[in-house]
Formats: sequence, C-alpha cells, structure tokens
Amino acid sequence: MVTTHSYPSAPDAPLGDDVPQEPTTAHYGPRRAFWESRAVRTGALFTALAVCGVVILAVLRHHIGTEPFLVGMALALLPVPLIVWAYLWFDHVAPSPWQNVVFAFSWGACAATLVAIFANEYGAKLLASAFSATPSQSDQWGATFVAPLVEETAKGSALLLLFLFRRRHIESLLDGIVLAGLTATGFAFTENILYLGNAFDQDKALGDGGIGTTVATFVVRVLMTPFAHPLFTSMTGIGFALAATLRPGLHWRWRWVPPLCGWLLAMVLHGTWNGSSSLSPLGFLTVYVSVMVPVFGLVLWLAFWARSNELRTVRRALPPYAAAGWLAVGEPNALGTMRIRAEARREAKRLVGEQAARAVRDYTAFATHLAFLRAAAERGAPEADFAAREAELLSHLWHRRALAQPALAHAVALDEPSARRMPPPLPYGPQGPYGPQAAYGYPAAYGAQYGAPYAPPYVPPPRAAWEPPQPHVPPPYGAPPPYGPPPSYGPPPHPPKHL
Repeated sequence: MVTTHSYPSAPDAPLGDDVPQEPTTAHYGPRRAFWESRAVRTGALFTALAVCGVVILAVLRHHIGTEPFLVGMALALLPVPLIVWAYLWFDHVAPSPWQNVVFAFSWGACAATLVAIFANEYGAKLLASAFSATPSQSDQWGATFVAPLVEETAKGSALLLLFLFRRRHIESLLDGIVLAGLTATGFAFTENILYLGNAFDQDKALGDGGIGTTVATFVVRVLMTPFAHPLFTSMTGIGFALAATLRPGLHWRWRWVPPLCGWLLAMVLHGTWNGSSSLSPLGFLTVYVSVMVPVFGLVLWLAFWARSNELRTVRRALPPYAAAGWLAVGEPNALGTMRIRAEARREAKRLVGEQAARAVRDYTAFATHLAFLRAAAERGAPEADFAAREAELLSHLWHRRALAQPALAHAVALDEPSARRMPPPLPYGPQGPYGPQAAYGYPAAYGAQYGAPYAPPYVPPPRAAWEPPQPHVPPPYGAPPPYGPPPSYGPPPHPPKHL
C-alpha cells in the first residue's frame, strides 16, 4: 500500500503560484536503442508472422489441393468473426492495444499452426517407434498425448511473449482470457481449414456428389465446438494474468507457478477432449456434456465476473482524482457504467460529430487504465515507471476533457437510474469561477447543445477566500521524503467540478 505522496493537482485548480502547468505532451516513452525500439521490434515481428502465414497456407494447399483448400477456408472462416467479436466485447471496458490483439490472433493462425503441423507428425512417429505401435495406435496416442503438448505450448508461447514484453497491458484476469482466446481462435481457424478440406476431399473422392463427411466435420468442429481451442488455452491465459498482477515482492519462482499450472491444465483438457474422439458416440457426448460444457460455463462466468470487477475498479479507484480536479465529481460512477459510456458516445456523435465520439471513447479508455494503474499501486504492485505512466494518462484525459466531460454529463442526465446514484448538485452552475462561457474548459458552443446543467448562476467568491491553498487529499501511491509527511484532510482545494 502506498499512502504518502500527494495527488497531482489539475492545471486549472486555483491554488496559487505553485499550481502545475497544463500538460504539454500526452506521450511518455522511455528512451531505447534503435534495435530495441518499439517500431523496429513490431515491424520485425509482424514480418515474421506474415512469412509464417504464407508458408502455412502453402503447406495446407500442398497437402489437400487447391479446391479443398478454398472450400475449407470458406467454411472455417464462418465462426471466426463471431468469436472474435465476443472476445472484443468482453475486452470493451479496457481495450487491449490493437498490436496485442492482432499479434495474438496472427500468432495462433500462422506461427503456432506452422510449428504444430510438423511437430505433431514428428512426435507421433517418435512415439510409435518408441513403443512399436500400430498406425491406428500411433494416431490415437499422437492425438491424446503429443498434440496437446505441442499445440498448447505453441499457443501459450504467444502469451509468454506478451507477458515478457507487454506485461503492463495485462492489467486484469480478463486480459489473459481474451488474449488466450484470440490466439486459440486463430489456431482453430487454420486447423479447421485442414480438417474441412480433408473432409471435402474424401467426399470428392467418393464420386457420388455427396457431402456427408464435410457436413459432419463442419457440425462437430464449427457448430458444436467452436470454443474448444479457446477454452483450453484460456487456462494458460488465466495463469499468465495472475502472474502479471501478483505483488512485486513475491519471489520470481513462485510467479511462474500460475502459468505453469494453467499450461498443464490446458494440456489435460485438450488431451481429454482429443481422447474422447476415439470413444463411441455416446462416450463422446458424455465427455462433452459432463466435462467440456461445465468447464466452458465456468470460464464464461469468470469472464463476466472479471468484466464487472473491472468496472468496480473504475468506480473505486478514480474518486481521488476527481477530488484533485482531474475528473468531474460523479465521473467515476459514470465511467464505471457501460450504459452511460455508450450513451455518451452516441450523444457526442449526434450533437457534435465523429471527433467528439472518438474523444469520449479515448477518454473512457484512458480513465480505465488510470484506475487499473492506481489499483495496482494500492495492492502493492506499482509499475517501475508509475509516476511517468500516471502523468501520461492524466495528460490524455486533460486534452480530451472539453469534448468528453459534457457528453458524459448529458448521458448521466438521460439515464435516470444512474442520475439517482450521482452526488447531489453543488450550489453553482456552469459558469464556473474562471470566466463566463468557459466553465472548466467546456467550449461554449459545445456545452450549449447540451444545455446548462444548473440554472442558478455562480458568483465567484473573493480571491482571499481561496487563500491559503489547502493541501491535497492523500494519493494512491507512496513515496519516501522529500515529499514530506502525508497531508491532512480538509476542505477541497478548489470548487469541485460536479458532473
């Protein structure tokens, strides 16, 4: 827990000559050597993934032929948009960077499948030669023991890389589930091309125009079990998410326990599922209903719980920043409700335009990441560059407040249940103490479209009423002297901005 450093005050807080200036930049990034720069590493990584994609598509086409390849790709693509949309919907509270999303899916579809298609075949042959197995036994053992090890390791490598190089973006349990699901969705897409293409090739070889094998494969792999691979890999993702959010004082050996346990559990589930395919239809359905469906329901419940917990974190962690003047009073509650977020974007787009809607979207995202940063500091796991990261996020909020805050205020006014939970109105109106028609930085033309939130005009008190400046509220993180002893509570340092 960190409790000694004072909150940075908002730039327009009337606290005297020592008030910080408005942020001049919204971007923070540590200096890196050229070969360690983000652009170089990102470009090299996606180039490598693109090469893997070309190679794996060429290998599949060589194995099954051009026509089966095209049919298999068309059928395998059908569930992908729905599954990706579902994961992005869960991730909508605090969206992951697009680089992480694209990397996760591309790794599963290109790199992981390229490794698996060769390693599975080699492992099955090695196992058969070691135990003198028949071809049928070799296929069964390969599916039950070799494939889970190879495939879950290949998919889990994407999560390992994100954990090692992009750990700051794994802020909650839901991030692990989403990134693991996207990786596995890409893997399942490429794998389904092979299975569906082979099924179509078998139907074509029969020569009677039937498509029974293709339909049966489509039903089992696309309709009944589209979340099979995402379900297995989500165990590994949960493990890495737990490791990323653990307290920093924990020994590094213990930090690797959750990912290792998740990886082992993913292999057990994958092996159980593959092994059930060799059973009778009744045995397969028994495993499907008694094992896969309950586990899928548990992970789905965990994802909903984690999403709700992210919103609770926003409502719990942001009020001190509102007290310091960075957010309007009541905004933490508004930002912690997805309904108000969506309404604010709609109203901003309707009354002002796409730029305002984009500002509201970015404002809510940066505020959410700020809440996660503060929550991590409260539980004793602050980032090494916590102060710089906090300043970056506050700067992003500050430069978007003029468009975002009125839209959020209007959304709260339209949402009666949320309005009843907001703090009571303060005895002053939109004029504010800093000049008419420029209340807290709201442009007059933009604010007028929403109307004045409070009718009574506000009369600024004499300057002497604001002196001497009052200390800030205690902050979310701690720092040893020279910051001094924790300040005492008292009246707010300036009139709080009410939502």
